[in-house]
Formats: sequence, structure tokens, C-alpha cells
Amino acid sequence: MTVFWIMTGLMAALAGLLVLSGARRGVGAAEPAAETVAVQSARTELDELDRLKARGLLDEAGWTAARAEAGRRLLTSDRQIVAVEARPSDRLWVLGGLAVAALAALGLYSLFGAPGSADQPYERRVDEWAGRLETLEAPQLAAVAARVVRERPTDHQALTMLGAARFEAGDPIGAASAFRRALAIKPDDAQSWARLGESLVRANEGAVGADAEAAFAQALRRDPGQLGARYFLGEAALARGDAAMLRAMWGPLIAALAPSDPRRADLERRMAAARGGA
Repeated sequence: MTVFWIMTGLMAALAGLLVLSGARRGVGAAEPAAETVAVQSARTELDELDRLKARGLLDEAGWTAARAEAGRRLLTSDRQIVAVEARPSDRLWVLGGLAVAALAALGLYSLFGAPGSADQPYERRVDEWAGRLETLEAPQLAAVAARVVRERPTDHQALTMLGAARFEAGDPIGAASAFRRALAIKPDDAQSWARLGESLVRANEGAVGADAEAAFAQALRRDPGQLGARYFLGEAALARGDAAMLRAMWGPLIAALAPSDPRRADLERRMAAARGGA
């Protein structure tokens, strides 16, 4: 709360400084503008009319009419010039107005706000989320799973749940960390190896890097039925032009998909294109 009041005071002071600086720039800009272009032109025209009359090139009636018109334009231009000058007391009025506005804002906050009331602790919210897991979104599930992991750091299931929740919440790096911890406890978990690889692919913006490829290879070594790992290993083989590896990875995957599955047709087309390119 102390930090809040300090920041409020600083913001009020900054607002006052900006208002005074802006007003000062406005006054400074108005001072040099003693004459407009129209005023200077009208005065030049009056002088020229006097010279023409003195040389006999303009009679009395013409000189009178022309001078009256130039004088009218001069008066009109003069009325458009507005000089704004700030008195020393004006600054006090500005600062006083800012102070009154700040005090009024604080008074309204004291009346209608809740100064001094504590925010709901984060752990209390996690307690509430833990009681309704079926309605939670991925970030909330990740928070609940993270607390379980803090309480039971060697719980393999809790770690895999944390990794899955973080993955769905858009935190692939956090998901990879959770799956690595799970694999440190149970290194033969093929699914965790596959999920680790998927997290690394997402963290790498869709590219199958060396770490992800190694994780997928570990998943297949423990369970050849990990179709997701086969897919990504095929993507890595396709990227480097390894047609033999591509067939070895995507062949069983294509066979496992139903003939009507559009993914099967896409894989077949891409694999055929890779053979043709080779």
C-alpha cells in the first residue's frame, strides 16, 4: 500500500510538470508572433499608396478608397492576433487545481474503493480450483498440478499431468521441464519421451531439432507403437531428404490410419513427392 501512495504522488507531480511545461511552451510560442503576414502586407500596401499619391499617379478619390480598403484589412488582421501572457500567479492556480484533483481522486477512492484490503492469496485461488478440476482451463490446471508437484516432487503421474497442462496452456518450455523431471524418475515411459519431443518441437516453432528427434527416438525404442513419434521423426527425415528413413517412419503410420482418414492421403502424397524428388 505504501508503494501505491508513493506512485500516486509521483504521478500527480509528473502531471503537474507536464501541464506547466506545456503552458510555458504555448506562451513562448505566442510572444514572437507580433505580426502576421497579412498585417505586414496591409501596411506595405498603405505605404505604397502614399508613394503613388505623392508622385501624382493616384488621385485623391482613388487614394482615399484604396487606403480605406487596406485599413479595413489591417484592422481585421489585428483583431485576429490574440496575445496570451501567463502571470506568475497562474502557475499557482494550475498547481492548486492539480492538487485539488488529486485530493478529490483520493477521497473518492477512500469512499468507494477498498483501501487496505488484502488481495485474495494465490494459494487460496488454487485451493478453489482444486475442488472443480473438470471446469478449469489449462493454465489453472497447470497451477493445481504445480502445487501437487511441490508437495510430492517424486510423483511421476503429477509431473506428467503438469507437463500436459503446461503444454495445453502454451508453455512448451515449462512442459519440457516437467517431462524431463518425470523421465528422471521413470526413464522407460515412452509416452513421456514422446510428449517431451512434442514440447521441444513447439518451443522450436514447429521445427524438429536434434533434442526433439532424440526424444522421439527414445520413445520409439521403448514403444514402436508411438505414432506421434513416428510422425515427427518422418518430418525430420523429410527435412533432410532421407527417403529411406521417411518410409521407415511413415509406412507403419500410414498403415495404422483408416483409408478414409484425410491424414493418410496427405502422408502418402508427401511421401510420394519425396520419392519423386529423390
